[in-house]
Amino acid sequence: MHFLPQKIDDYVVAHSAKEPELLQQLNRETNQKVLQPRMLSGHYQGRVLSMISKLVNPKNILEIGTYTGYSALCLAEGMKKEGVLHTIDINEELFDLQKKYFDASEYKDNIKQHLGDATDIIPTLKENFDLVFIDADKPNYPAYFQLIMEKLNPGGIILSDNVLWSGKVVEDVKKDDESTIALLEYNRLLAEDNRLETVMLPIRDGLTISRRK
Repeated sequence: MHFLPQKIDDYVVAHSAKEPELLQQLNRETNQKVLQPRMLSGHYQGRVLSMISKLVNPKNILEIGTYTGYSALCLAEGMKKEGVLHTIDINEELFDLQKKYFDASEYKDNIKQHLGDATDIIPTLKENFDLVFIDADKPNYPAYFQLIMEKLNPGGIILSDNVLWSGKVVEDVKKDDESTIALLEYNRLLAEDNRLETVMLPIRDGLTISRRK
């Protein structure tokens, strides 16, 4: 969902960094072959993720929710040469497509794919992280938060996607709307945790940046 008028949104995209060729290919293939292509970070948000990663220059990155691998490749652009990006997804049908583009990139030796439930996998990871990106199933966002805080380095960054949830976070919530209820709780956790500094940005469907003090 775009919260800006379309003409303004188009202008913003036109005056931002161009989409790299490999990511253009992945963007096209995702839209042609994969269900729910709107889940892709896409050109503009991908450049935002890339810029933040370059500013942080992380050694270790954790991504929860790989989808087709677009956002992982964007985040990897800012990673230290000896760094490692761990990316987790539960959808085994997308594993080969992710690997195809990871292997075609300059980061093929730095990206580690994990298939399964992130709540099971995160505790098994030995590293602590400088940058974490959450873009997975919304009902588990609060659980991911608790797991991530145990592994986030001082000065580390959490990037949280879809935090505005098509505007549902400011509407009356239905009792059976598990995703919106979880996001409201998650947004509260980020805003109120005194270990963090948090800024919510109205980029596309909402992107929150939280820094561990």
